[in-house]
Amino acid sequence: MTLRDIVSRSRRIVFFGGAGVSTASGIPDFRSGQGLYRESFDGLDPEMILSKSFFYLHPQQFFDFYRRFMVYPEARPNAAHQRLYDWEKEDKLRGIVTQNIDGLHRLAGNKRVYEIHGTVHENHCMDCNAFYPLEAVMGCEGIPRCRHCGGVIKPSVVLYGEAPDKYVCIGACREISQADTLIVAGTSLSVEPAASFLDYFSGKHLVVINREPTPADKRATLVIRDKVEQALGADLDKTESE
Repeated sequence: MTLRDIVSRSRRIVFFGGAGVSTASGIPDFRSGQGLYRESFDGLDPEMILSKSFFYLHPQQFFDFYRRFMVYPEARPNAAHQRLYDWEKEDKLRGIVTQNIDGLHRLAGNKRVYEIHGTVHENHCMDCNAFYPLEAVMGCEGIPRCRHCGGVIKPSVVLYGEAPDKYVCIGACREISQADTLIVAGTSLSVEPAASFLDYFSGKHLVVINREPTPADKRATLVIRDKVEQALGADLDKTESE
Protein backbone atom coordinates (compact mmCIF):
# COMPACT_ATOMS: atom_id res chain seq x y z
CA MET A 1 0.00 0.00 0.00
CA THR A 2 1.32 3.44 -0.98
CA LEU A 3 0.97 6.77 0.75
CA ARG A 4 -1.31 7.86 -2.05
CA ASP A 5 -3.59 4.87 -1.43
CA ILE A 6 -3.78 5.56 2.31
CA VAL A 7 -4.45 9.28 1.88
CA SER A 8 -7.16 8.70 -0.74
CA ARG A 9 -9.03 6.35 1.62
CA SER A 10 -8.67 8.56 4.69
CA ARG A 11 -11.20 11.05 6.03
CA ARG A 12 -9.59 12.18 9.27
CA ILE A 13 -5.82 12.51 8.84
CA VAL A 14 -3.72 13.87 11.69
CA PHE A 15 -0.10 14.81 11.08
CA PHE A 16 2.45 14.53 13.90
CA GLY A 17 5.70 16.24 12.96
CA GLY A 18 9.15 17.01 14.28
CA ALA A 19 12.30 18.85 13.22
CA GLY A 20 12.67 16.88 9.98
CA VAL A 21 9.61 18.67 8.60
CA SER A 22 11.46 22.01 8.58
CA THR A 23 14.97 21.07 7.49
CA ALA A 24 14.15 21.81 3.85
CA SER A 25 13.28 25.34 4.99
CA GLY A 26 16.83 25.82 6.29
CA ILE A 27 16.15 25.03 9.94
CA PRO A 28 18.57 22.39 11.29
CA ASP A 29 17.56 19.14 12.93
CA PHE A 30 19.08 19.77 16.34
CA ARG A 31 19.16 16.11 17.41
CA SER A 32 20.85 14.65 14.34
CA GLY A 33 24.39 13.32 14.41
CA GLN A 34 25.77 16.73 13.44
CA GLY A 35 23.04 18.69 15.16
CA LEU A 36 23.26 21.57 17.58
CA TYR A 37 22.58 19.36 20.59
CA ARG A 38 25.82 17.46 19.92
CA GLU A 39 27.89 20.59 20.49
CA SER A 40 29.09 22.44 23.57
CA PHE A 41 29.01 26.21 24.03
CA ASP A 42 31.55 27.56 26.49
CA GLY A 43 31.33 24.22 28.24
CA LEU A 44 27.53 24.36 28.44
CA ASP A 45 25.17 21.79 26.98
CA PRO A 46 22.51 23.38 24.70
CA GLU A 47 19.76 21.62 26.65
CA MET A 48 21.08 23.31 29.79
CA ILE A 49 21.02 26.73 28.13
CA LEU A 50 17.46 26.12 26.97
CA SER A 51 16.25 25.18 30.44
CA LYS A 52 13.86 27.11 32.65
CA SER A 53 16.44 27.49 35.41
CA PHE A 54 19.13 28.83 33.05
CA PHE A 55 16.66 31.34 31.59
CA TYR A 56 15.92 32.76 35.04
CA LEU A 57 19.52 32.71 36.26
CA HIS A 58 21.32 33.81 33.07
CA PRO A 59 18.84 35.59 30.79
CA GLN A 60 21.55 37.47 28.88
CA GLN A 61 23.33 34.25 27.87
CA PHE A 62 20.00 32.61 27.12
CA PHE A 63 18.93 35.30 24.67
CA ASP A 64 22.34 35.41 23.01
CA PHE A 65 22.04 31.68 22.30
CA TYR A 66 18.34 31.82 21.47
CA ARG A 67 18.70 34.56 18.84
CA ARG A 68 21.72 32.91 17.25
CA PHE A 69 20.61 29.29 17.08
CA MET A 70 16.88 28.87 17.74
CA VAL A 71 15.17 31.48 15.59
CA TYR A 72 15.13 31.53 11.78
CA PRO A 73 12.95 34.49 10.78
CA GLU A 74 13.78 34.14 7.08
CA ALA A 75 12.61 30.51 6.88
CA ARG A 76 9.61 29.82 4.64
CA PRO A 77 7.28 26.81 4.31
CA ASN A 78 8.50 23.99 2.09
CA ALA A 79 6.71 21.36 -0.01
CA ALA A 80 5.68 19.38 3.08
CA HIS A 81 3.99 22.38 4.68
CA GLN A 82 2.24 23.18 1.41
CA ARG A 83 0.94 19.61 1.05
CA LEU A 84 -0.53 19.73 4.55
CA TYR A 85 -2.21 23.05 3.78
CA ASP A 86 -3.73 21.53 0.64
CA TRP A 87 -5.10 18.59 2.64
CA GLU A 88 -6.62 20.93 5.22
CA LYS A 89 -8.35 22.94 2.49
CA GLU A 90 -9.83 19.65 1.25
CA ASP A 91 -11.00 18.94 4.83
CA LYS A 92 -9.00 15.71 4.75
CA LEU A 93 -6.44 16.84 7.33
CA ARG A 94 -8.08 17.39 10.70
CA GLY A 95 -5.07 18.53 12.69
CA ILE A 96 -1.32 19.08 12.85
CA VAL A 97 0.52 18.24 16.05
CA THR A 98 3.99 19.73 15.85
CA GLN A 99 7.02 19.69 18.10
CA ASN A 100 8.52 22.58 16.14
CA ILE A 101 8.54 26.16 17.38
CA ASP A 102 9.16 27.81 13.99
CA GLY A 103 5.52 28.61 13.16
CA LEU A 104 5.88 27.45 9.55
CA HIS A 105 2.64 25.45 9.53
CA ARG A 106 0.65 28.56 10.37
CA LEU A 107 2.69 30.61 7.89
CA ALA A 108 1.71 28.08 5.21
CA GLY A 109 -1.93 28.73 6.03
CA ASN A 110 -2.92 25.85 8.33
CA LYS A 111 -5.36 26.71 11.12
CA ARG A 112 -5.71 23.39 12.97
CA VAL A 113 -2.23 23.42 14.50
CA TYR A 114 -1.26 22.20 17.97
CA GLU A 115 2.18 23.64 18.78
CA ILE A 116 3.00 21.51 21.81
CA HIS A 117 6.36 23.18 22.41
CA GLY A 118 5.07 26.68 21.72
CA THR A 119 6.16 29.14 19.06
CA VAL A 120 8.82 31.82 18.64
CA HIS A 121 6.17 34.11 17.19
CA GLU A 122 4.40 34.61 20.52
CA ASN A 123 6.17 36.40 23.37
CA HIS A 124 4.80 37.84 26.60
CA CYS A 125 5.97 40.15 29.35
CA MET A 126 6.53 38.12 32.48
CA ASP A 127 5.14 40.93 34.66
CA CYS A 128 2.13 42.42 32.86
CA ASN A 129 1.58 39.67 30.25
CA ALA A 130 1.64 42.13 27.33
CA PHE A 131 1.96 40.36 23.98
CA TYR A 132 4.93 40.93 21.68
CA PRO A 133 5.73 39.59 18.19
CA LEU A 134 9.03 37.96 17.29
CA GLU A 135 10.45 41.30 16.14
CA ALA A 136 10.42 42.59 19.71
CA VAL A 137 12.88 39.87 20.73
CA MET A 138 15.03 39.90 17.60
CA GLY A 139 15.10 43.67 17.13
CA CYS A 140 17.03 44.47 20.28
CA GLU A 141 20.24 43.52 22.03
CA GLY A 142 20.51 41.88 25.40
CA ILE A 143 17.40 41.09 27.42
CA PRO A 144 14.17 42.23 25.72
CA ARG A 145 12.09 44.46 27.98
CA CYS A 146 8.41 45.37 28.03
CA ARG A 147 7.75 48.92 26.86
CA HIS A 148 4.87 49.18 29.33
CA CYS A 149 6.37 48.01 32.62
CA GLY A 150 10.01 47.09 31.94
CA GLY A 151 9.48 43.39 32.63
CA VAL A 152 11.39 40.69 30.80
CA ILE A 153 9.77 39.48 27.57
CA LYS A 154 9.76 35.68 27.49
CA PRO A 155 9.29 33.64 24.31
CA SER A 156 6.25 31.37 24.45
CA VAL A 157 8.34 28.26 23.92
CA VAL A 158 8.50 25.31 26.28
CA LEU A 159 11.90 25.21 27.95
CA TYR A 160 13.43 22.15 29.58
CA GLY A 161 11.88 21.90 33.03
CA GLU A 162 8.59 23.44 31.88
CA ALA A 163 5.38 21.56 31.14
CA PRO A 164 3.64 21.98 27.78
CA ASP A 165 0.34 23.84 27.79
CA LYS A 166 -2.31 21.50 29.18
CA TYR A 167 -5.04 22.54 26.77
CA VAL A 168 -2.81 22.25 23.71
CA CYS A 169 -1.90 18.72 24.78
CA ILE A 170 -5.52 17.80 25.41
CA GLY A 171 -6.50 19.08 21.96
CA ALA A 172 -3.64 17.25 20.28
CA CYS A 173 -4.46 13.95 21.98
CA ARG A 174 -8.15 14.34 21.15
CA GLU A 175 -7.38 14.81 17.45
CA ILE A 176 -5.04 11.81 17.42
CA SER A 177 -7.64 9.62 19.15
CA GLN A 178 -10.23 10.50 16.50
CA ALA A 179 -7.98 10.07 13.46
CA ASP A 180 -8.38 7.25 10.98
CA THR A 181 -4.83 7.90 9.70
CA LEU A 182 -1.88 9.25 11.66
CA ILE A 183 1.20 10.38 9.73
CA VAL A 184 4.29 10.67 11.91
CA ALA A 185 7.10 12.50 10.13
CA GLY A 186 10.53 13.95 10.77
CA THR A 187 10.79 12.91 14.40
CA SER A 188 12.79 10.32 16.32
CA LEU A 189 9.99 10.13 18.92
CA SER A 190 12.55 10.57 21.68
CA VAL A 191 11.03 13.60 23.44
CA GLU A 192 8.35 13.18 26.08
CA PRO A 193 5.54 13.75 26.68
CA ALA A 194 4.98 14.29 22.95
CA ALA A 195 6.12 10.80 21.94
CA SER A 196 3.49 9.24 24.21
CA PHE A 197 0.71 11.02 22.31
CA LEU A 198 0.87 8.19 19.77
CA ASP A 199 -0.64 5.89 22.40
CA TYR A 200 -3.97 7.64 21.81
CA PHE A 201 -4.11 6.50 18.19
CA SER A 202 -6.43 3.57 17.46
CA GLY A 203 -7.23 4.31 13.82
CA LYS A 204 -6.59 2.23 10.74
CA HIS A 205 -3.32 3.47 9.27
CA LEU A 206 -0.12 4.65 10.93
CA VAL A 207 2.43 6.06 8.49
CA VAL A 208 6.01 6.82 9.58
CA ILE A 209 8.21 9.06 7.45
CA ASN A 210 11.71 9.36 8.85
CA ARG A 211 15.21 8.78 7.57
CA GLU A 212 16.15 6.82 10.70
CA PRO A 213 14.26 4.05 12.56
CA THR A 214 11.72 5.10 15.19
CA PRO A 215 9.95 3.24 18.02
CA ALA A 216 6.71 3.46 16.02
CA ASP A 217 8.00 1.56 12.98
CA LYS A 218 6.83 -1.84 14.16
CA ARG A 219 3.24 -0.57 14.51
CA ALA A 220 3.14 1.20 11.16
CA THR A 221 1.10 0.31 8.11
CA LEU A 222 3.74 2.05 6.00
CA VAL A 223 7.31 3.18 6.75
CA ILE A 224 8.99 5.62 4.34
CA ARG A 225 12.73 6.20 4.67
CA ASP A 226 12.94 9.57 2.95
CA LYS A 227 12.98 13.28 3.55
CA VAL A 228 9.58 14.56 4.60
CA GLU A 229 9.34 17.13 1.80
CA GLN A 230 10.08 14.40 -0.73
CA ALA A 231 7.54 11.97 0.67
CA LEU A 232 4.77 14.57 0.98
CA GLY A 233 5.79 16.86 -1.84
CA ALA A 234 7.61 15.82 -4.97
CA ASP A 235 7.28 12.04 -4.52
CA LEU A 236 3.52 12.20 -3.96
CA ASP A 237 3.06 14.54 -6.92
CA LYS A 238 5.01 12.10 -9.08
CA THR A 239 2.91 9.18 -7.92
CA GLU A 240 -0.35 11.02 -8.53
CA SER A 241 0.65 11.96 -12.07
CA GLU A 242 1.46 8.39 -13.11
